[in-house]
Amino acid sequence: MRTPLVAGNWKMHGSRADNARLIEGIVAGLPARAADCIVCPPAVYLPEVGGLLAAAGGRVLLGAQDVSAESHGAFTGEVSAAMLKDVGCRYVIVGHSERRTLWHEDDHRVARKFQAAKSHGLQPILCVGEHLGERQAGRTFEVIARQLGAVLELCGPMAMADALVAYEPVWAIGTGMTATPGQAQEIHAFIRGRIAGENAKIGGEVRILYGGSVKPGNAAELFAMPDVDGGLIGGASLKAEEFLTILAAAGR
Repeated sequence: MRTPLVAGNWKMHGSRADNARLIEGIVAGLPARAADCIVCPPAVYLPEVGGLLAAAGGRVLLGAQDVSAESHGAFTGEVSAAMLKDVGCRYVIVGHSERRTLWHEDDHRVARKFQAAKSHGLQPILCVGEHLGERQAGRTFEVIARQLGAVLELCGPMAMADALVAYEPVWAIGTGMTATPGQAQEIHAFIRGRIAGENAKIGGEVRILYGGSVKPGNAAELFAMPDVDGGLIGGASLKAEEFLTILAAAGR
């Protein structure tokens, strides 16, 4: 049985004081039957947040928001997978729609980042998802298959073991719009089927998260879908009470 997981993507938010208060609130309120829990702060705060999490007992795990496709060298501003591992990260988000759109990361670069993370023992959270125009044009499955296929082609299906996939319809991120539970389930089932077509065991075991305006009011309904194994949470992960409500919904 797949253990539910909820990851909080703090994006470019936070300060030392805010982070400490948020971690304190999350740890203090963790439900007894919580889903697996990850927080992904900005890179500059990773060591400090990691220390706070360790001091609090380690029930909440540390993830990064991005990773370089390069291992080392003259790449000013980049952070390697080895560096993330060195400061205590267990997980890293790759291919988030903001990286694909604002920084023009194509499928091959995302696949290389996935490969870099895996090669250093990090568990990547691979984000896939379509824009509104692509959905309206009936190209959702085509887009998801292309994004997922780039990773499978470069890294092979075995690389999906211990990785996660996050379906984030771009039209639902930060817009207040949310895919219906049925829409989310349809795409999650497609993703699972695509991976299972390469390796049935891994396809059945891979955890697939939904990301796209998940809130306390809709989390339980989304997480009740058979192929939705938790969520990648943006804005609601910045408020301990909301994040805890979502965690509780996932851990039922």
